Amino acid sequence: MLIDRPDSNLSRPSRAILLFSCPDVKGIVAEVSHFIFTYNGNILRSNQHSDPETGTFFMRVEWDISEFTLPESKISRAFEPIAEKFSMDYRIEFSSRTSRIAIFVSKLDHCLYDLLLRNKEGEIPGEIVLIVGNHPDLKPVADYFHIPFHHVPVTPETRKDAEGRELELLSKAKVDLVVLARYMQILSPSFLEAYRNRVINIHHSFLPAFVGAKPYHQAFERGVKIIGATSHYVTEDLDQGPIIEQDVVRVTHQDSVADMIQKGKNLERLVLSRAVKLHLEHKILVFGNKTIVFE
Repeated sequence: MLIDRPDSNLSRPSRAILLFSCPDVKGIVAEVSHFIFTYNGNILRSNQHSDPETGTFFMRVEWDISEFTLPESKISRAFEPIAEKFSMDYRIEFSSRTSRIAIFVSKLDHCLYDLLLRNKEGEIPGEIVLIVGNHPDLKPVADYFHIPFHHVPVTPETRKDAEGRELELLSKAKVDLVVLARYMQILSPSFLEAYRNRVINIHHSFLPAFVGAKPYHQAFERGVKIIGATSHYVTEDLDQGPIIEQDVVRVTHQDSVADMIQKGKNLERLVLSRAVKLHLEHKILVFGNKTIVFE
């Protein structure tokens, strides 16, 4: 179910965004709507989903708080009795808060450029506050966009110390989201625990899957007809985290390896930017090892 009332003004009002999951029982929507009405809020957008297999109800509701009678700092506490009544796993976000983003890179630049340009144009919200590279190759890109670049080399022997430095950089910059823009390193469980469901990765995904070196060459040799890309939250299980966004493109016998690589890069740009945008707009609920993505 979707209710959508576009804002009439060019500048969007101050908004609160509530996301939650809970057992599916009667009265949830009525109670949430009454809460917003009680404090003079105006619902701008509401999405909900019921999962009959697990008996779980999911909801995202966004409302105008420009005339809300509760300050932002007191909204969560006021909502707590409703959350307890329905056993909700919930969070409340505010449009007044700008998310702070770090991008991790290696040597490939296509996803980095795409994120930087989309952010500069306002298509992807938030502020990109630093770029971390395990190689120095992309420092000129960061310099061009006037974003601090930190070269943190990673080897099997130095991995622990390197991650310690990375976590220190993220903490100092008060980073909310880490985007792996073709960062060719595996993150440790301790790193991921510090940024649970706040690290987004992109990788190629073929049918069938091709692992190891030169996946596009392997796909070319097998004569695949579809190549794809997947963006997901990073977990301890390599490339097995909750999927946020995917897409595919058809290829034919006329496509060379270079053609396939270019098509793959285009997909990676698009899929990663979509995933990052969805996260920053607070449109994702993680449920187990999958996501509920509200449009």
